[in-house]
Amino acid sequence: LLLLYFPFYLAVFRYLESITPEHLNIISSPLDKFIPFVPVFIIPYLFWFVYIAVPGIYFLFCEKEVFCRLMYFGMIGMTVFLFVSWVYPNGLAIRPESFADDNIFTQLTRYVYSVDTSTNVLPSIHVFNSVGIYLAVKDSDILSRKKGICYASLIITVLIILSTMFVKQHSVVDVISGLLLSYVSYELIYGGRAVQIWNSFHMVKYRKNEGLKS
Repeated sequence: LLLLYFPFYLAVFRYLESITPEHLNIISSPLDKFIPFVPVFIIPYLFWFVYIAVPGIYFLFCEKEVFCRLMYFGMIGMTVFLFVSWVYPNGLAIRPESFADDNIFTQLTRYVYSVDTSTNVLPSIHVFNSVGIYLAVKDSDILSRKKGICYASLIITVLIILSTMFVKQHSVVDVISGLLLSYVSYELIYGGRAVQIWNSFHMVKYRKNEGLKS
């Protein structure tokens, strides 16, 4: 049932991408101009799709509890992303207008630019979901025992986060907001805060009911 969230997310995202807002808020940071465009980082940027899919399928069939927590984590962040994109239409103006070299990396970058608009970038889902996969690996009873896999997951996550800035797909603002959102989701799902909030809500409700009875 959790997988049904993906059609919902994709449908809403497609809708948000198709509309033209009256005012587009340009996301930028003074730090963006100091970050060079490095075409080779298009490789880890595109590898994100594999990095999300393969562990996700593994957890779905092999460790369902880990998969559920990963999904809850992702649903929080992606829903927040959709809401922000709806109430605060945003975009970037940091993509290079031309490339100094013409190689496989710039060609891939040009292709990504052509199929992915520079709108709806805040917070970075590339960053958020990459962190989510790393947390799921650490949450796994099986994978967390394998240091090589944990280190590889951490390195891939870092490279993907860096790639979003080096290929000018995201501003520093997008990345930082993605990391902050990851922290909030982590506290709710893995830190037990969601359970605490839920239990507190029921405790308050129980006390109100007891007060009415008395």
